[in-house]
Amino acid sequence: MEYTRTLQRFGDGSSRAEVARTLERIAPYVETNRRDEIYRRCFGALDLTSLNPEDTKSGIEKLTRKVVEFPTHFPDMPQVASLCVFPAFVETVGLAAGDSPLTITSVAGGFPSSQTYLEVKMLEAAMAVENGADEIDVVISVGELLSGEYDLVGGELEMLRGELDEEIVLKVILESGLLEDPDTIRRAALIAMQAGADFIKTSTGKSRVSATPEAAVVMCEAIRDYYRETGRRVGFKVAGGVSTPEQAVLYYTIVEQILGEAWLNPSLFRIGASRLANRLLTAVQGKEVLYF
Repeated sequence: MEYTRTLQRFGDGSSRAEVARTLERIAPYVETNRRDEIYRRCFGALDLTSLNPEDTKSGIEKLTRKVVEFPTHFPDMPQVASLCVFPAFVETVGLAAGDSPLTITSVAGGFPSSQTYLEVKMLEAAMAVENGADEIDVVISVGELLSGEYDLVGGELEMLRGELDEEIVLKVILESGLLEDPDTIRRAALIAMQAGADFIKTSTGKSRVSATPEAAVVMCEAIRDYYRETGRRVGFKVAGGVSTPEQAVLYYTIVEQILGEAWLNPSLFRIGASRLANRLLTAVQGKEVLYF
C-alpha cells in the first residue's frame, strides 16, 4: 500500500489549539464520571501489566494466580481485560492460568524500541502466539516515521499483521510522546490502522514522555475519522504513566466524548497499567486495597 498517498483521503486533523479546546469542552464530563460505576468500567478495561527487567517466572506465576482468583475475592468487580507480559513469560502465564479464560497479551517486535530486524520482530510475535498469546503489542518504527518513511513503516506493520492469525488482536504502539506534533501523531495512527492494527496505543511507558490527554484526543479523532471512511472500528489503548483513578477517568471520558458508547468496552478500550489496579480497587471499596 502507498501510505503517503492514501493518508490524504482522511484530511487534516486538529491543531494544538483545537485539541486544547476539545479538552476544555470535555472537562465537565470528567468531573461527572468520577464515580464508582466508571471506576469499575476502567478496571474491566485494564491490561494488567508486568514489564520489568527484574520479572521472574515465579513472580509472574504468582501474579497470574492472583488474577485468576480475583473474582472469588471481589465478586462485585469485573475481571481485568488481560495480563500483559514479556514474550518469555507467555507460556508461564498460560500454565499458571490453567482452564481460566484469562486473555494473555504479549509485547513483541523488539519492544520497547522496535530497533531490530524485521525478521526478528516477526519471529518474536509468532513465537509469542505459539506459546499462547491472544494479543500482541508492537511498537511502530518511530525513527522511520519521523523521517517520513511512511511506506516503510506501514509495510512493516502489514508484515507483522500477516504473521498473525485473524483472531489474534494486534495493538500498535505509536510512542506518542516522542512524536513532534498532532499532525505526526495523526499520521502514525492512520498508518497503523490502514496496516491492520486492531488497536492503536499511546506509549510503551519506557520513553521520556508517555501518554498525554492531548495525544489521546488526536488518536481518538483519527479512529473516528478512519471509522467514518472505512466502517471498521479500531480500539484505543492508553498506557504509560496512567496510575490514578482520576487519570483513568480522564482517558475514559475522552473516548466517551469523541468515539461514543460503542467504544466503552474492553473490545475497543484498554488501559495498560500496573499500579492503577490497586488504586481503582481502593476507590471502589472505600479503603486501601493492596491485592496485586
